[in-house]
Parts: sequence; structure tokens; C-alpha cells
Amino acid sequence: MRNHASALLQTGRVSQLVAGTGRGETLGRDFFQRDPLSCARDLIGCELIWNSCAGIIVETEAYNAIGDEACHCFVRPSARAFVERNHAGAAYVYFNYGVHWMLNVLVKGRENGFVLIRALEPTRGIAPMRRRRDVHDVHRLCSGPGKLTQALAITGRHDEMDLCSNENYCFRKPAASIDVVADERIGIRRSAHLPWRFTLRDSVHVSRKVRSARAQLPAAP
Repeated sequence: MRNHASALLQTGRVSQLVAGTGRGETLGRDFFQRDPLSCARDLIGCELIWNSCAGIIVETEAYNAIGDEACHCFVRPSARAFVERNHAGAAYVYFNYGVHWMLNVLVKGRENGFVLIRALEPTRGIAPMRRRRDVHDVHRLCSGPGKLTQALAITGRHDEMDLCSNENYCFRKPAASIDVVADERIGIRRSAHLPWRFTLRDSVHVSRKVRSARAQLPAAP
């Protein structure tokens, strides 16, 4: 997934490319009706619109409802019930270790699961993001799942929100093809070896640099 506008993307300045080409098409529900791995990979480079704020997704993680011990569905009946009662594209927001809210999107299709939105490159609403985070450096505003929810004021009240039916809370397709890198997931103990963390290559907005220079995209299911 090479991006031909590499001068911008290799430095992580995706927002300049988006601003120059206009907004992409809103992602429909069918985008999330397949499998978590494909969705997590293809959300890289998309823009997350959240009310008056927005950012390019530069880091995600996939979690599979079946056979993935790190997925909430493996140990939480409430997560399995969430999957049953919601449509693909619903927001799954939970409070992590009593410290940070985490934004996920539900995937239901060939396989069920979630995609955790781990990091953004801010594109709009940077002033309120800075106020909420009490951080000026734009590279640190959304460089982690807890940071981005704080910057965008995402809390449990957004749990089960449909992210495919409201243009103020949605995802938009990238303006150009991009270069995605796969790596092992972060901050988990079980199923930690799976290369299901996806990042925009060389982005300065990710939560953590890729650990392996040889990291490759896994084959699509």
C-alpha cells in the first residue's frame, strides 16, 4: 500500500495531503462487515471525524472475538453481548484500568471483533484538543489511545454510538494510498505475539515506534 505522495507521508504530515485534496468519502457500514484484521489495516490513513475535531488515523490494533485471548470477548460476557446487540460500525468505549477511555469500533462480518484506535495525527480542532490535554506539542496530543480520547472528549457516553450514520461522528476514506506497517500489539500479555498493530510508516504521531524494522503486513484473511 504505497503512497505516491511520499514527501508528505514519510514525515507524518498527512493532514497537508488531506487539506490539499479535500475530504474523502464517508465509510459505510459495509466497510466494517468483514474481519477485524482487514479493517484495522485499512483504517490507517482514514480521517476520524469527532464533532468539531478530526485526525488522521496513524495507528490501530485488531482484536478478534474468536481465539484471541487479548480480546474482551474472550473473558467478558458483556463484550459478547455488545457484539450481539450492535451493528457493525458501533463505537465500543470502555474505561481502561480506571484511568483512560478507549475508543474501539465493532467489526461484524466474516469474523467478529474490534479495532482499537490507538493514535491520530490531528487535522482539525487542535485548540480544544490542547486545552483538554493541557499539552501544546501537536505530536503528543493524540499519540496513544488514552490521549486521543481525552483530546476528543470521548467518554462512556459515546459507547454504542453508530459511527456510520452521523457525518459529525464518522470515518472518511484517505485521499491517497498509503504505506502501512504491521507490528506486535502493545500493552497486553496474552496473544501478544500476533502482528495485529498497524501504523502509518514513519509517522511521528504514533504511540510507539515499530519494534521490528522488518515488520510486514500479514496476509489478509
